[in-house]
Amino acid sequence: MKTVQHKPAHSNGQRADTKANARRAGIPARGECLSKKARCLDPSGPSNCAGKKTQAIQGLRRGHRLALLLRAAGLARSTFYYQSKVLVADKHAALKERINSLYHGNKGRYGYRRITAALRHNGEVVNHKKVQRLMQLMDLKSLVKVKKYRSYRGSEGVVASDLLKRKFKAEAPNQKWATDVTEFKVVNGQLN
Repeated sequence: MKTVQHKPAHSNGQRADTKANARRAGIPARGECLSKKARCLDPSGPSNCAGKKTQAIQGLRRGHRLALLLRAAGLARSTFYYQSKVLVADKHAALKERINSLYHGNKGRYGYRRITAALRHNGEVVNHKKVQRLMQLMDLKSLVKVKKYRSYRGSEGVVASDLLKRKFKAEAPNQKWATDVTEFKVVNGQLN
């Protein structure tokens, strides 16, 4: 018959020391569990683990069924599809390059409307709002030439015909009458 030896119980001081050491090491004590978030925030763990698993699955996907690969990797289907969307490079990169070349090819004079027209002329179907949004993202703004102020607006109103033909000298009184109209611009309109 075997005799079982019982280990002596630790004193309370020793038990507290082992719990404190376990907490410092990141190991849960007896009766406690390590939360999921704590595992994610662990600095020693791999960063973007799901992204790396997704890349590996995409590499092996041609030869194997997706369900088997996901089960082996321990990855949810929704996580896989989300990560594969995140891993895709900028889907508008080619369009951004064409917009950039059109903008700089025309020395920054083209705005989003003219760039949209040029793209459509080249056979590319693209919405003007998308071009505007991408130009804002790339910080491309068309150069607007500031117009110089000119007060002359051309001939306004009716010009009276020159009946005197610039001959203002009269041979007798009351043959030719002439007047001068002075006009002042004020805030509310004109003062004659």
